[in-house]
Amino acid sequence: MFKKAFMSLALLLISALSWGQGNPVHFTVAQKQVSPSEVDVVFTGTINNGWHVYSTALPDGGPISASLNVEKAVGAKAEGPLRHSGKEINIDDPIFGMRVRYFEHHVQFVQRFKITGKTYSINGYLEYGTCNDEMCMPPQSVDFNYKGNGPKDAPAATDETAAATADDASPADSAAATPAGEAQDSVAAAAQAQPADTATASIGDQLWTPVIDKMKAYQPDTEGKSLWYIFLMGLLGGIIALFTPCVWPIIPMTVSFFLHRSGEKGKGVRDAIIYGISIIIIYMTLALVITALFGPQTLNEMSTNAPFNIFFFLLLVVFALSFFGMFELALPSSWGNKVDSKASATTGLLSIFLMAFTLSLVSFSCTAPVVGLLLVQAATSNNWVAPAIGMFGFALALALPFTLFAMFPSWMKKAPKSGSWMNTVKVVLGFVELAFSLKFFSVADLAYGWGLLDRETFLALWIAIFTLMGLYLLGILHFRSDGDNPKAQPVACIMLGLCSLAFAVYMVPGLWGAPCKAVSAFAPPMYTQDFNLNKTEEVKAKYTSYEEGMAAAKAQHKPVMLDFTGFGCVNCRKMEAAVWTDPEVQKRLNDDYVLISLYVDDKTPLAKPIEVKDSKGNTRKLRTVGDKWSWLEQTKFGYLAQPYYVTLDNNGMPLSGSFVYKEDIPGFLEFLDNGLKEYKKR
Repeated sequence: MFKKAFMSLALLLISALSWGQGNPVHFTVAQKQVSPSEVDVVFTGTINNGWHVYSTALPDGGPISASLNVEKAVGAKAEGPLRHSGKEINIDDPIFGMRVRYFEHHVQFVQRFKITGKTYSINGYLEYGTCNDEMCMPPQSVDFNYKGNGPKDAPAATDETAAATADDASPADSAAATPAGEAQDSVAAAAQAQPADTATASIGDQLWTPVIDKMKAYQPDTEGKSLWYIFLMGLLGGIIALFTPCVWPIIPMTVSFFLHRSGEKGKGVRDAIIYGISIIIIYMTLALVITALFGPQTLNEMSTNAPFNIFFFLLLVVFALSFFGMFELALPSSWGNKVDSKASATTGLLSIFLMAFTLSLVSFSCTAPVVGLLLVQAATSNNWVAPAIGMFGFALALALPFTLFAMFPSWMKKAPKSGSWMNTVKVVLGFVELAFSLKFFSVADLAYGWGLLDRETFLALWIAIFTLMGLYLLGILHFRSDGDNPKAQPVACIMLGLCSLAFAVYMVPGLWGAPCKAVSAFAPPMYTQDFNLNKTEEVKAKYTSYEEGMAAAKAQHKPVMLDFTGFGCVNCRKMEAAVWTDPEVQKRLNDDYVLISLYVDDKTPLAKPIEVKDSKGNTRKLRTVGDKWSWLEQTKFGYLAQPYYVTLDNNGMPLSGSFVYKEDIPGFLEFLDNGLKEYKKR
């Protein structure tokens, strides 16, 4: 049963996602004749996994609502509000402080038009907002343009555009045409505060020069670093698994068997090497088969999908309880006996491979939790080869002792003997698994807006977990698996116990709002903190125009931090609440940089629409200020999602690459500091 559950988890975990800059939502539009005097314009959307499209008529101050914009209606008039169909998800969003509605996978929007003339001509566009758990796209649009004949007895066609807009647009749709309340006021205030004689550049000037190649050159080799991290984590996991009661006692028996079976040390060493290679092959095969079965489109979904994160949470809790001795994860003994009997009945390489497979089955109760934690971490690393690399590190650590002890039998005498210390390793690992499980529950809690695991609750649980682990290592706390007469703890356990207690004490000020940067990558963001004595002022950009902000930075001899954001970008608000509130980050943004926030969903109309062409020759019409900033982000930097941060010099050239959604205060500070250093060099 546990084997099937574990294999099912593994099969679901391993895959990868390499998100490109294309639109994760694909719409088709069609006209449907409802009656001689009515037509529907139907927008059918397919949404990539992990993304969602917001519904219609959301309240002011929230995400971008889906809305229809009629640019021309001759002989036809929009009738009623924009309708939608599909499975609408309705949840509380803690960032916007309201209930939001959105669709996943599929959605359909329908606008009905009443034909008022003998002929009709309608054109316009559907605008919608889309996000995932890490970023939001700028408002996207789907154009439509239809002509046709109406009833024969209808009057001559007249322009109904103004009437349709005035009479039939719902209040929510009208609100969607302008920035949300407070945000709109802040934009207006910022515009009034800016000097009237500031130089203003147009599209195509030097400040718009593409720097896509330069941006790529700044990107670090995070893939290689993450793979090394996964490998080392797998290696550490294998070392920990070695010192468990299911594995360590088997090593001397297995090595002794190889040396005595052959009668020759050389042949025994060769068999031990083959045995170790067989262990690596078995675990690597598991990872490779799983990766082959599932394509590179599931990994990011697994890392951000709330139901899967709940499953990860429950799985790690089960593993932790098994290590605490509440129950034992064990495969049916008949499985191991059958494989062992086949190994005894065969000879040569096959018998050695079957012996290695027997080890995998017999040690399941100790290795499964370690492998499960490793697979979960690898699956959330956004790299499709990470599971195989992690399993290689795990299997290498597991297999190496068999080979080394066969090559140097005298080492076995110096190795620690089996004893109660192996149970200590299991229990400590149980505490670690329990602590890690809360991270996955936090992802689901934030996604659904339950508010069950805010920051101080998370820290309180971690304080309790690491305090109990410290007391256990000091010999004060005992488990049933320790036996009736626990022995005095060795010095190494006492030192580790003190470190665990010190870590618990370090987190205590976090209950009152202290940053606790060492756990910031695991704890929920600061905005979930209910009781926070660390009050900081909000960072606000003085400029919401690219050209005006760049001119001001040049006059002040300061670098620029360009913030591509949106009024309806929930992930932008998360970054501002979790990272920008840090005092050091505030100091950099307020004192060392000129901060320019460009709202890609700013509905302020341009003086005149601008037609532009992308690199593929496709024409796009820029109608609003937000369209202009979205086009700047796409053409100059080769990116199309928010939040997106770039540091620039006064000529619009990048200083330290870019930074996207990641609640990592040290990483964001490093990004800003690197920009300052490069600016001083220039």
